[in-house]
Amino acid sequence: MLYDVRLQLNYDYKATVHGGRHLVRVAPISVPGVQRVIASSLRFEPRPQRESTFADFFGNLATTVTFVEPQDSLVIRLTARVQVEDILIPADLSPTIPVLHQEIARYWSVEPNSPHHFMASSHRVPLNADITAYAVANTLDSQSVFAAANALCLAIHRDFAYDPKATDVETPPSKVFALRKGVCQDFAHVMIAGLRGIGIPAGYVSGFLRTIPPAGKPRLEGADAMHAWVRVWCGQHLGWREFDPTNAMMAGADHISIGHGRDYSDISPIVGVLKTHGSHETKQSVDVLRVD
Repeated sequence: MLYDVRLQLNYDYKATVHGGRHLVRVAPISVPGVQRVIASSLRFEPRPQRESTFADFFGNLATTVTFVEPQDSLVIRLTARVQVEDILIPADLSPTIPVLHQEIARYWSVEPNSPHHFMASSHRVPLNADITAYAVANTLDSQSVFAAANALCLAIHRDFAYDPKATDVETPPSKVFALRKGVCQDFAHVMIAGLRGIGIPAGYVSGFLRTIPPAGKPRLEGADAMHAWVRVWCGQHLGWREFDPTNAMMAGADHISIGHGRDYSDISPIVGVLKTHGSHETKQSVDVLRVD
């Protein structure tokens, strides 16, 4: 599938801000065998006085910007063309969970894709006894790591309600689990905590999801969304596989990856510091257009 992606983030500040320094991660990356970025452009309004782009430890593209002049707004615009492969569901060549643990013990590399980085508690995904028990209960009949990951993905979709008003970006997985409500970021964090709790390496994926309007209805501008899902280490033969608990499916040709990390904090769209005495409002618009 060939897609054109457009993202616009608007920050309107209630009071003038000074000295803004931001780290922005919104540009898609090329992933061998999964997706290829043909072209990509990132623009800022106002124009920053300093700007540089680098690849972080996990290979995600990060752009740092510095603003010297006072400003009352910030607009970030991304345009990209991305080729995404339509990956078929693989044959399940993954081991059982005990055999997976033996494989990991023999895996000596600590390269960015090493499963060792994705097994323990991380900043936003601490291990939680209740979530671990939930993962155990929903994977008891699973004969392989891949089957266990898929079972937990389906269980979260079944048991949790999508509710944008129930949580915010700072809500921890323990509260999401108690509420049984949240959004894609929350469901990804709960699934990651559950898999790590039973010894399966799992990480967070940030990206875009193309949405298809109901039959007979026009496509709305900006109706697509930034999205989050989960990557799971399924052993040395199957490698990393991606699951979307929000939609009860494996990530496929409609999922466009920005990048991945241990949790949201490794791949958050924008973080930074600035000087001001007021609050701000944020608006987001995403368009994912298939190119015929």
